[in-house]
Amino acid sequence: MTGVARELEEWTHVNDDIQEVEYRPQVLELDNTFSTEEVDQRMVFLENIDVLLAEHKMDEVIEAIDAEERSHPELKISADTSTNEPSFYRTALLERKLILENQLVDTIEQPSIGIGELKKALSGLLKLGKVPLAHQLLLKAYGSRLQKSIEAFLPLCPCYPETYSTSLSNLVFSSILLTTKESANLFGDNPVYSNKIVQWAEWEIESFVRLVKEHAPSSDSATALRAASVCIQASLNHCSALELQGLKLSKLLLVLLQPYIEEVLELNFRRARKQILDFSGSDESMPLSPRFASPLTTFATSSDSSLVESGIRFIFIIKDIVEQLTHLVILHFGGNILTRISQLFDKYIDVLIKAIPSTSEDENLTDLKDVPFRAETDSQQLALLGTAFTIAEELLPMVVSKIRNILNESKEAGIGPVENVMPSANNTLESKDWRRQLQHSLDKLKDHFCRQYVVSFIYSRDDKTRLDAQTYLQEKEEGLFWDSDPLPSLPFQALFGKLQQFGIVAGDVLLGREKLQKGLLARLTETLVLWLADEQEFWGHLEDDSTPLRPLGLQQLILDMHFTVEIARFAGYPSRNLHQVASSIMARAFRAFSARGVDPQSALPEDEWFVETAKGAINRLLQGASGSDTSDEDHIIMHDDGISDPDASPSSLSSMDGSGSESFASAEMGDLESPVFSDTES
Repeated sequence: MTGVARELEEWTHVNDDIQEVEYRPQVLELDNTFSTEEVDQRMVFLENIDVLLAEHKMDEVIEAIDAEERSHPELKISADTSTNEPSFYRTALLERKLILENQLVDTIEQPSIGIGELKKALSGLLKLGKVPLAHQLLLKAYGSRLQKSIEAFLPLCPCYPETYSTSLSNLVFSSILLTTKESANLFGDNPVYSNKIVQWAEWEIESFVRLVKEHAPSSDSATALRAASVCIQASLNHCSALELQGLKLSKLLLVLLQPYIEEVLELNFRRARKQILDFSGSDESMPLSPRFASPLTTFATSSDSSLVESGIRFIFIIKDIVEQLTHLVILHFGGNILTRISQLFDKYIDVLIKAIPSTSEDENLTDLKDVPFRAETDSQQLALLGTAFTIAEELLPMVVSKIRNILNESKEAGIGPVENVMPSANNTLESKDWRRQLQHSLDKLKDHFCRQYVVSFIYSRDDKTRLDAQTYLQEKEEGLFWDSDPLPSLPFQALFGKLQQFGIVAGDVLLGREKLQKGLLARLTETLVLWLADEQEFWGHLEDDSTPLRPLGLQQLILDMHFTVEIARFAGYPSRNLHQVASSIMARAFRAFSARGVDPQSALPEDEWFVETAKGAINRLLQGASGSDTSDEDHIIMHDDGISDPDASPSSLSSMDGSGSESFASAEMGDLESPVFSDTES
């Protein structure tokens, strides 16, 4: 025993934990309490423990102490609650357990400790009853290992700008998953320690999000958008795996990442807007597959090449943005992205509007500074409209089909891929609402075109209106043609010719896009009639008490309105809006003439007469019969080469049904009195 005693003495001096003087009183006490044999046994046990501690054989120390405490249950009783003699032996044993605890802690805190050693050391602390300390050291150890892995990876982030966030996500969430499993294995489902795991995991996720932002590429780049997308995809997938372990971290992750992804989206769409609207930029090639490029290149022969290039650039940029998005980014931010795309399309439409010459010289000078191409002729303007229509109706739906499909599937399923994670408030955009936004922008362009076209038609001669009240105030021989086959007034005959000419050009430029062709013809007709309904100078003359009114003038105005409606029916674009506006004009004319003593009911033929006369006028104009000897150039002689259906007969027009799409006409005239034609459209 002499050699062991000497070794123990050296060891105790090095550790300063147990002094030789501490043993002697205890030995004396033991000598007075127990027999010599018992004292010797306990001394031998303590000396063996000291040897094992000196050799850092912690597993054997734990087993020996555990066996001793099982043999002597009183040793597990706290010294504070017992005053009998064996407490001196317990005190000596507790001192050695404290040394063992310190050794276990030192082992756990070693930077190079392996997983197996870590588990054994933690189990040792649990056997010593140090459960809170063991759990604290568990979190500290796994957190330290994670930090070292992250520090080793961060210098590589610039080498992998698109995928660095995924690698960081894998490091962080795999560590959280491993720590959660080890905690459950060692500590069970104790809610105290489960809550500590959640708190620790939340702290690590917050740190992870900060690292993603700090090492991200420039937020306005496509690379940043891709990096943010794959980060959310990978992280939410990891969160789904953690939910199986009882950790629900998806909401926290989205709350932390939402400002970042929205910033990246905002800056990417700003960059896209600049690329689309800045025509002085670089000539960077933007290749599109024939599937997307071919529908736009059909307008190249009818317009400036810059127009087609602008459309291709728009689709290419939107397509590039959509391709960076992952499934879960679309699921949680898809509505936001669709809204941004529709807003960008609206900005593009504003550029196209500036390309159409305005009737105001000041507006023209301003617009020329911003747009590199101009649409001067009918064919150029139709190509411009066709480009916008093709983008809105054909290409954009194809480009964003990935987004719409994911959102529709999620809506049909009723849940997202991550349970208990509700989509963002700005992600509730319905597909039909998005299409409505595009249609609103497209209507804005159509309305501008139609207004400029109609104003150009009406004021085509030295800023004098072609259509004024004098048309209906002249004597019969001066401007009204009432023979056996009456005709519309000269301005409306000119309108018929203008629309027919426009239809021929539209058929060539917008080949295969009949919906757009008929929609434009309907809107042009509506716009002219709407102009007449709102023209204050026109109605000022008719409603002036000093102006002589004759029944023939009222009859001519009513015929012109019926003629306009029948033009739309005959050409295949009947419009309820046109019908309503024409009815409101007739109602106002009735009131004006009635106020001057002219009874419309007795002065006018039956409604059927106006309908048949209007149809007959269309037939005569198509056949080239002018019905008048006037040489006025506004009296147009029409030819039948502009009619799409040569077998169509005016006598069948009253049976044609149809309704136009909504436009500004119905919005402004809906509150006016509207008498009904005899051939009301259904």
